[in-house]
This record gives sequence, structure tokens and C-alpha cells, in this order.
Amino acid sequence: MDVAASEFFRSGKYDLDFKSPDDPRRYITPDRLADLYKSFIRGYPLVSIEDPFDQDVWEAWQKFTGIQVVGDNLTMTNPKRISEAVGKKSCNCLLLKVNQIGSVTESLEVCKLTQSNGWGVMVSHCSGEIEDTFIADLVVGPCTGQIKTGTPCRSEHLAKDNQILRTEEELGSKAKFAGRSFRNPLPTKDM
Repeated sequence: MDVAASEFFRSGKYDLDFKSPDDPRRYITPDRLADLYKSFIRGYPLVSIEDPFDQDVWEAWQKFTGIQVVGDNLTMTNPKRISEAVGKKSCNCLLLKVNQIGSVTESLEVCKLTQSNGWGVMVSHCSGEIEDTFIADLVVGPCTGQIKTGTPCRSEHLAKDNQILRTEEELGSKAKFAGRSFRNPLPTKDM
């Protein structure tokens, strides 16, 4: 579930009715928003939540442990913000966007940084994406196990999905389905 909570954060609270005229009396606190998420988690099979709180409200991010909490706006694929998030235990998965960090080498470095701290890594497309399939290979190479390509209704999204299928076909029996280990699909000594 990609919440993008920074988009409706107003004066220390969250405006869940942000598409209607502003009424600050209806804004809710980070604790109430956390309770709402917890009710969703209890009622639905959610395994991942992205940007559940504003990117600068670090303490609110620490409210979940049994679910994958993805930092996109929180970390911005920035090594300093990632290190801060690791130290504060603010999330447990990086949304990796190559365009935010700047280069493939830097992308691989932050991937290693997050994985060495027990985080998952989700490689993501960018807005205004084209049919280039590189991020599909970036998911497989460092064994991230997760990709965010958008809905399979446009060719630039399908191109990445198809590349993953081609890679699986090429790997044959060496391909491993991460399954429930999607957050940490790195091979173990048993594999």
C-alpha cells in the first residue's frame, strides 16, 4: 500500500479528506493514523506499506514491526537519510530509484548498505518512465526480490515485467522464487 502521507500532511496532522475544502478540525494525529493502519493490517492481508507518515516525522515511522515499511520520501535513496533511518529504526525497506541517487554504482552501494542492515530493497520505476528494462535487471542482479513497475496496463510497465520473465526463463532451474522471503531473498548457505 503506497500511502504517500507527506502529500496530505498539514500542520503536524494528516488531512484524510484532502480532496475537499480544508477543515483542520477533521485532521488526525500521527497516532490516530497509525491506529487506522493497524486496523487495515488486522483486517486485510497487507504485507507492505510505503510512506505511511510524513518524511520528516521520524518518530511516527517506528510504530510498525510486523510489516514491511518502505521508505521512499523518507530516504529519497540518499545514503545519509538511509543511515539515519537505520539508526532510528524508522523503516525496514528501501524504495530504490536510480534517478534519485544518480548512478548505477551508487545504486548498488545503497543496496548493499540497506541489505547489510537487514532491510529489504524494492527497485522502483520513475514517473515519466520509458520502456527501458534496466530496473528489471537491477532487481535480479543484487537479489532484491521486489520491483515496483506500476499497473500492467501500459507498455513501459509491461516491458519490465516481461524482462523479468525472460530472465527467469534464461536462468532456468537456477531461478529462485523468493516467496515469503521477498524482504530478504539473498541466498543462504543452504541454497
